[in-house]
Amino acid sequence: MANDIIFPIRHVRTPMLDVAYEEHGASDGEPVILLHGFPYDPRGYDAMASALAAAGWRVIVPYLRGYGPTRFLRADTMRSGQQAALGRDLLDLMDALAISRALLVGYDWGGRAACIVAALWPERVRALVTGAGYNIQDIARSAVPLAPEVEHRFWYQYYFHGPRGRDGLAANRRDLGKLLWRLWSPSWRFDEATYRQTMVSFDNPDFVDVVVHSYRHRFGYVPGDPALEGMERDLARQPVIAVPTISLCGADDGVDPPQDADEDAHRFVGRYERRVLPGVGHNFPQEAPQEAMAALLALLSG
Repeated sequence: MANDIIFPIRHVRTPMLDVAYEEHGASDGEPVILLHGFPYDPRGYDAMASALAAAGWRVIVPYLRGYGPTRFLRADTMRSGQQAALGRDLLDLMDALAISRALLVGYDWGGRAACIVAALWPERVRALVTGAGYNIQDIARSAVPLAPEVEHRFWYQYYFHGPRGRDGLAANRRDLGKLLWRLWSPSWRFDEATYRQTMVSFDNPDFVDVVVHSYRHRFGYVPGDPALEGMERDLARQPVIAVPTISLCGADDGVDPPQDADEDAHRFVGRYERRVLPGVGHNFPQEAPQEAMAALLALLSG
């Protein structure tokens, strides 16, 4: 069921964005940043945010670029959705909020941002809970065909590569988002009110540009932001993650189901554990907030 609580939205300026975010808990508590993916928004973390705040944490839940009230500061800034942009946004947000070190939780795009900061700036991350393992893209290998049973799950990405997909996203973003929720979380029985709370975040004027660029750049079909090329070169090396990490994988994930073997384990060189969640799909914080909280507590106790 939908959560009827309305959380106040705050804003902070980074070098590129006016970032909208929600903050919960004690202002002097240890910070934890919760990062949503596509096509989701901070509502996916409502249960977790409330529980963490009650436990004394300072909880930050931002709207990613292209979502909700977050806006670019300049009209001439490239509406990039590339992975380096997401990682840079997270680091800039931490700087703007004077957060020197935080625990990060993320899935999908948010998991990518969290993995990037954990890999390139490990001193800024106390621990990491990531959805579906190592989320840093290997763009150099993106043109290598995958098995057909894997390829068909990425139809929406290939759809966005052409003008028809761009136009379809612009015209049908709310219906498309709902379809992806159903396909990616087939065991999750969300209601219309729950989805309506999130779909309004897709009305951001930059949503289509950012999303389309994200899914074209990761295949090398469009250039990235020139200001982020150095960072993309660092990510192309597929840097390891040394901070304590738990990977949460939904057993029923319709887009990125867990494999029998943990193919990402070698990317984590510190404490690392993978947990497969039965009956859970792609959106683990909203589908299984108790399991996500258990992962956080396990990292802290360790």
